Amino acid sequence: MRGISKSFPGVKALDNVGFSVAEGEIRALVGENGAGKSTLMKILNGNYKKDSGEILIDGVPVNITDPQVAGAHGITIIFQELNLVDELSIAENIFAGRLSEKGRLVNWKEINQKARQLLERIGFDADPTRLVGSLTVAEKQMVEIAKALSRNSRIILMDEPSATLTKNELDALFDIIRDLKKSGIAVIYISHRMEEIFEICETVTVMRDGQIIGTRDVASVSSAELVEMMVGREMSSAYPTRNAVIGDEVLRVEHLCRKDRKQDVSFSLRSGEVLGIAGLVGAGRTEIMRAVFGVDYIKSCDVYVRGQKVKINNPAQAKKHGIAFLTEDRRAEGLTLDFTVKANIVAANLPSICKGPFTSGKRENELADEYIQKIRIKTPSRSQKAGNLSGGNQQKVVVSKWLNADSDILIMDEPTRGIDVGAKREIYEIINDLASQGKSVILISSELPEVLAMSDRVLVVKDDAIAAELTGSDISAVEVMRYAL
Repeated sequence: MRGISKSFPGVKALDNVGFSVAEGEIRALVGENGAGKSTLMKILNGNYKKDSGEILIDGVPVNITDPQVAGAHGITIIFQELNLVDELSIAENIFAGRLSEKGRLVNWKEINQKARQLLERIGFDADPTRLVGSLTVAEKQMVEIAKALSRNSRIILMDEPSATLTKNELDALFDIIRDLKKSGIAVIYISHRMEEIFEICETVTVMRDGQIIGTRDVASVSSAELVEMMVGREMSSAYPTRNAVIGDEVLRVEHLCRKDRKQDVSFSLRSGEVLGIAGLVGAGRTEIMRAVFGVDYIKSCDVYVRGQKVKINNPAQAKKHGIAFLTEDRRAEGLTLDFTVKANIVAANLPSICKGPFTSGKRENELADEYIQKIRIKTPSRSQKAGNLSGGNQQKVVVSKWLNADSDILIMDEPTRGIDVGAKREIYEIINDLASQGKSVILISSELPEVLAMSDRVLVVKDDAIAAELTGSDISAVEVMRYAL
């Protein structure tokens, strides 16, 4: 890719970018959210039209106008939000749009046999007639890889492929990527997780503010150097210092028992405290907190807020008692992407901007500007659509929405998933600021270093129950994993 530029209203996303990858190369592409990585890859895949520049395959200029044209040139992108249909079989998803030749009936025996061969090639032992909706995220990812191989892809782009994978699933993915390399397939690997880049990639290209900062051999660069290239400044530590004063109990949950579960859960939370929730994927961390917030049905539970017993059967009641829930899926559940930044910020507390039956545009603007400045949301204006912001800034909008709702207890589920190191640091600072104001945070995270560094106390969840409560010197990776396993 040579001289690639792309602008959106109010934003220059790419500025004269050059990027290349060789046959059989595993190339990392890193940068802060909003650096331009996804825009560059969407141009390569034909999802976006470039404003200027050229793309060459084997040295020959090509005009990639849509994903079908990209596929014809051997380019496939596997998005973080997987592009599969749950109601169709594995085989149907792999060969979607190519199930039969024109005018002929589908030869299901042949389709299923071809799908089985592709699955065997990547070491996935699954019945090709099985519905995709019954698969785990890791298994769905394997279906996406099989689909890419079915198209004879030469270049596979992977956008945050490890976001929801366990360690074993990630190891299996890396084995597949190494096999792709042996077959001469180039892999462009976009990730914010430094340890993965150093384990699987050979070269790394860094982007910042829509430009290429540089490309390095992974073997000759350090994590600290990459971070400095990404953020444009030296970062002394990934995590800010914790200095909050922990006060009285603000929330107590007793004997929470969810539908179809035998275990019950009890825990407490104090003002100014960050309570970490650790455990393996699938242990029940999110499900417990969804129940506390009134999203999911519970059989029985006693909840006390500031010593008073309360009833929480739905999110509206939770919100009434000052509880907020920042969902792990901010795009599907935390934001209305087609609404403006301003509309999203005020959405959880509309009465505060109402005069009679109407909202006050002036008050809306004031609140939006206040939180854009306070939380440091990078946006061209308060009228920018939330869907056009980077992941880190979308997360900040969600935080602003709940702070505007005057929430004192914030449940944050994977608050730094899919955002870069600079934005992560800013989210951590926001958490610390909230705690210093006497607000309380429940932090659910799959990143163990994050839980260990940010928490005053850690609850380890296993099989839908609290397996351990760790405090002080007991908060360690060894202790967390001992109880989680």
